[in-house]
Amino acid sequence: MNLPPKVTERAFARLAEINAGADTPRALRVAVEGGGCSGFQYAIDLDDPSEDDLVLEQDGQKVVVDSVSLPFLENAVIDFSDELIGARFTIDNPNAASSCGCGTSFAM
Repeated sequence: MNLPPKVTERAFARLAEINAGADTPRALRVAVEGGGCSGFQYAIDLDDPSEDDLVLEQDGQKVVVDSVSLPFLENAVIDFSDELIGARFTIDNPNAASSCGCGTSFAM
């Protein structure tokens, strides 16, 4: 059974921090694009939801995935990591056969 991606409490909390200072709260868009050093790469941006997006929502915060990217992100976990090397949204994707050291590029 194919499951949509899961968003952690940490990721929703960080999105709430980002949107706290904004006039209009934005959704976190997670997409998969061709490119990167392994064939596919993640694109993470602030955006407004579109009609065909999957919307994952908690406490008024929204994470959206477009219908083309959704099959690539089935069962993935969208998280936020704040470490010495930097703070960023991360994706743990069980569908990726391999990934690059950059953390944003992967192969299927």
